[in-house]
Amino acid sequence: MQRQQGFSLIEVLITMLIVSIGLLGIAGIIVTNLKHNQSSYARTQASLLVSDIVDRMRANRAAAETAPSPYQLASGAAPDAVAGVAGADLAQWRSALAAAIPSGTGSVSIDPVTNNVTVVVQWDDSRASGDGRTMGLATQKISVETRL
Repeated sequence: MQRQQGFSLIEVLITMLIVSIGLLGIAGIIVTNLKHNQSSYARTQASLLVSDIVDRMRANRAAAETAPSPYQLASGAAPDAVAGVAGADLAQWRSALAAAIPSGTGSVSIDPVTNNVTVVVQWDDSRASGDGRTMGLATQKISVETRL
């Protein structure tokens, strides 16, 4: 009997199939990781921008604590340009939201009795969902309540 040497073609093809399936799995993990990193980045930016507007309000505390506060801003409303420093703060904050986060927008509400501030930031996070069932805008929302 003769001893067989080397690999047969079928063994090489099976090995290549197994390796290619493994590489496709690794590529899928990398793509999923990239989506989650982008979502995490947006969440971090939203948290930083919430702190930004609260710090701006603390720097202009006298105006922020007046009733009605010029820092009140509804979700769809435009900042009041004639509201002085408060209007400029809100306009700059909204501009920073739009620049840092996809479809980023926000609102600020102040309870005049307790001076509790609620800041809500919303953005489009449809890329991170990746489920294919999401139609329209998948929104992430951060709502923070703090005291002036």
